[in-house]
Amino acid sequence: MGRKEPVTLFGRRLRQARRRAGIPQDKLGVEIGLDEHTASARISRYESGVHEPPFEVSEKLARALKVPTAYFYCDNDELAEFLLVWRYLLKADKREIGYVIENRLLSKGLLGNQRGKG
Repeated sequence: MGRKEPVTLFGRRLRQARRRAGIPQDKLGVEIGLDEHTASARISRYESGVHEPPFEVSEKLARALKVPTAYFYCDNDELAEFLLVWRYLLKADKREIGYVIENRLLSKGLLGNQRGKG
């Protein structure tokens, strides 16, 4: 019998991040402070969608897996992948990307002139 795919967005993202990091469920659970006897089962329940962890646990999972917490909740696959690489960019590059996006949207009339507001 094969493993079931996660039914929740959070579960799918958690499993992807854990597998990408190459960390078994039990090790991940212990790393975030779960009891070693229940760690694997708890992570399995989070991945399968049986339970969703409190936000504080999501933050611990994100730190352990070296992903932004927002990755677990992002409902757009392309944006989720972008979130994974964002942290590797220099501050100047992030600012430049912001300007490019803003200018592109302004030129297409998809963003009102909101510069300087906020």
